[in-house]
Parts: sequence; structure tokens; C-alpha cells
Amino acid sequence: MNGPQKTEKRAPLLKKSGARSVVASLVSILGGLLVGFLVLLLLAVFAEDIPFPEAFSGILIVLGGPLSAGSGKDVLFQLGNMLFQATPLIMTGLSVALAFKTGLFNIGAPGQYLMGATGALLVSLSLPTDVIPAWIVWILALLAGTLLGMIWGAIPGFFKARFNVNEVIVCIMTNWIAANLVSWIFQATGDRFINFGETKVNFIRKTASNGVATATLGLDKLLGNSYMDISIFIASGIAVVLYIVINKTTFGYELKACGYNKNASKYAGMNEKRNIVLAMALSGALAACGAALWCLNGAQDFIWNTYLSLPADGFNGIPAALLASNNPIGVIFSAIFLKYISVGGSNLAAQTSFNEYVSPLIVAVIIYFSGFSKLIKDLLQKERKRKKEAVAVSPLPDPDPKEPPAPAAPDVPAEPEEKTEKGGDAL
Repeated sequence: MNGPQKTEKRAPLLKKSGARSVVASLVSILGGLLVGFLVLLLLAVFAEDIPFPEAFSGILIVLGGPLSAGSGKDVLFQLGNMLFQATPLIMTGLSVALAFKTGLFNIGAPGQYLMGATGALLVSLSLPTDVIPAWIVWILALLAGTLLGMIWGAIPGFFKARFNVNEVIVCIMTNWIAANLVSWIFQATGDRFINFGETKVNFIRKTASNGVATATLGLDKLLGNSYMDISIFIASGIAVVLYIVINKTTFGYELKACGYNKNASKYAGMNEKRNIVLAMALSGALAACGAALWCLNGAQDFIWNTYLSLPADGFNGIPAALLASNNPIGVIFSAIFLKYISVGGSNLAAQTSFNEYVSPLIVAVIIYFSGFSKLIKDLLQKERKRKKEAVAVSPLPDPDPKEPPAPAAPDVPAEPEEKTEKGGDAL
């Protein structure tokens, strides 16, 4: 028993799926940073107004994220804003990851995000806080936004389960329907929600104007008077709960079984159509909850005229999920990392000769490479399987010709058989 146990302890780290996921993500990040550095080098070589050494200092600024802001106060301010801005990205990343676990591709997170923001804003700015306590209005607004996103996410799930329509096509359609619907809703309401008071006619009033805002617990003051509040802790808690549901409950097992093989799960007695609809509905709820948390901060301006564009955090949830290998806990760190790099890209334009278009390019390259983490993980899995099969079919090693043959066992004379008096064998 001791031998096999020792062998198991010495097993290579890459035999574990979690370790392969981490290695794949790190390789993707390094690949993205390397290509981004090459872009900076090329720009420094061919652009006359960019000194060549700034290519090296530029990549260090990107890697520094908010830490490259300069003064300590600026570092704290950017750090607080980074953590706050990571909240909706965590939620959209969880939305995409949950759908992936069920074998679905939720590219409809931007539309679900818009519906969540709309629901939260309509409730938080409509209910009178002088009659209903502000914290109750905050909860109702969060639930309303989440519910709208759940309904919006269930639409592609229903078409997939009932008519076998590809969810990607339906999600793209619902994205633009949501973008136009949101614009129509706020345009139809006139000046009730649009921020005419601050002459920001393209934005909706901040929820703080009605006394509704997410609690900060002093974190905003601690982090340089930033927008930091407790929403990132709410998102992280949701990620932990989602991890437990997926990996430790019967419902989560059914969702994953449906993702592995829909027909096999049906044969095993699972309701695969119900699981598809529920997975997409929950994915929509997660994305919408992220938007609601962002809007309910109390200090954010939401652009209501959305018919020409979709929120970037909705799409960026895809690389956040891929970079985390669809692990809900990993999504927390991948989303924070993507926002970390984004802050570094902003500092790049502010502190070097590179213009404002270079930093989004560098961030986009890193995000693009994050999509290869799943491919790298599969390659590592195939390589490990190939080595395992090679060891299984390898012939036994030939005996060493220099080794002397083992001595033959000496002949032992057989004992004479005992005979009875009558000549028979002894009993």
C-alpha cells in the first residue's frame, strides 16, 4: 500500500485538470503580452515621434496596471475603480461560464446586461424613497433587473430546447432587440429618467438622485475617493455559490451532464430541455445582475441611447470565462486581471508618446489570446494522453547482456513413496 501511495504523491502536476487550466491561462497571458510588446516595438521603430526606449517602459506600464499610476493617491483611486469596474465583468463571465458548462454559448450577455440595467434603473428611480426605505428600493431594483435578464436569457434557451434553433443566432437577435427596446423605453418616458438636470441628455439620472446607492462601508474613502463599494464582494459571493451549485448539487450535475451529452442525459432520465432553458435563464440573470450592481452604485452614468452599440462588458465576459476555463472561482481572478490590464493600458496613453488608440489595441490582443486557453488546455491533455498510451504499449526492456545468468536451482532427489504392507499407497 505504501508504494502506490508514494507514486501518487509524486505524480506530475499536469495530471490535474486544475493545474492544466492554470498553465493554459498563464501561457495565453504571456503570449498576449509578448505580441503586445512586439506591437509597441514596431510602433517605436516606424513612428518618428516615439522614442525606442518607450517600447520597454510602455510594456512595464501596462504590466503595472493601477500601480503605475504615479502617486500613492492615484494608485489607490485607480485600484478602487478597477475593483468596482471588475464587478459587472465577473458577472458576465459567470454568465458565459455557466452556459458553457451546459454545452451552450451565451453570446447574448450584452442584451441581458442592458435589460438588467433598465430594470434596475426603472425601479430605483421610480419608487419614492421618502415612503419606502432606500435599502428596500435597492433590493427591489436589483431583483427587478435580475428578473428581466433571466426572462431575456430564457428566450434563446426556449428556442434551443423547443425548436433546436442555434442559441448563438437567437442571442445575437435578442442583443439588438434589447438595444433598441431600451432606447425606446427611455425615449418614451421623456424627462422622467433622462438626466436633464446636469445637462447630460444622453444619460439616465444617477440612482443617488433618488437616495438609492450601494453601501460602501468606507471603502470608497479608503481607496482614494473612488467608486468602490461592496458590489465586488456580492459578485464574488455569487461566484462561490455558483461553484458549489455546479459541483456539489444534483442540479449542477444534471446541467453538466446535459452539456457533456444531451442525448445520454435524456436516456438517464434527465429533462434535458428543462435544463437548457434553466441554464440560459440563469445565465441571463447573472449578466443582468452585474449590470444592476453597476447602475446601483449611485454615481454611474448609463447611456440610454443604445440602439447603435452594445456594452463591452457583455462581450468581455467571454474571454473572462475562457481565461478561467469556465471555473466560477477562476472567473473572479480573470475578470480582475482583464480590468488590471485595461487600467495599465490607460496609463500607457497618459504617460508615454503612444496615442490613446494603442492601449485598447494592446488590451485587445491580450483578450484575444485569452481565448486560446481552452485550446492550450486541450493540447496539454492530448500530450499527456499520448505519453500515457506510449508507456502502456512500450515493450519490456531486454535483459542486460553483461549481467550473469541466475544460477540454476540444484536438483533435489525425489523422496521414495511410502508403501503399505499390501503394496498400496499410504493414506
